Amino acid sequence: MDEHASTGDPAARQDAGPDASPGASHGAEPQVTATLDGNVSSVTVVGELTEAARRPLVRAVTDQLLSTPTLHRLELQLSGVTFMNSAGMAVLVQLQRMTQPRAVTVALVEPPPTVARPLQLTGLWRRFEVVDDDDGPAGAGGSPPSGAQPRPDGPGGRSA
Repeated sequence: MDEHASTGDPAARQDAGPDASPGASHGAEPQVTATLDGNVSSVTVVGELTEAARRPLVRAVTDQLLSTPTLHRLELQLSGVTFMNSAGMAVLVQLQRMTQPRAVTVALVEPPPTVARPLQLTGLWRRFEVVDDDDGPAGAGGSPPSGAQPRPDGPGGRSA
């Protein structure tokens, strides 16, 4: 199993100043860890999914694509994401576009409400395969060739 990690500078997160609120650190680079198991790449994101996440995520996915020509699935483990803005949504779309020429399925695994709700509200939710904890193993099933998400109603049967 191959593993790569990229972490943001923890000192930069704590150096926000005495008047900074806990939510004032938006833009801090998240921790990104990529593992490879055969033809499936699992990329775990912990922290904020913002513009600061673009570089480490694109780097991790590019490394996986280059090291595994037979890669057929990218699982984004998102349960550790605490915040996502429009730039974070753009990063998810960019990752999907990067993998599309090689027909690599991009699956969002256990997206928390901080990720799921903005994607639902914008309609981007339908672009991705979504795997929740209660759906079984992340490797079960696949997405349609269009890359569309097979469950249009969102997690828990709620509609957007």
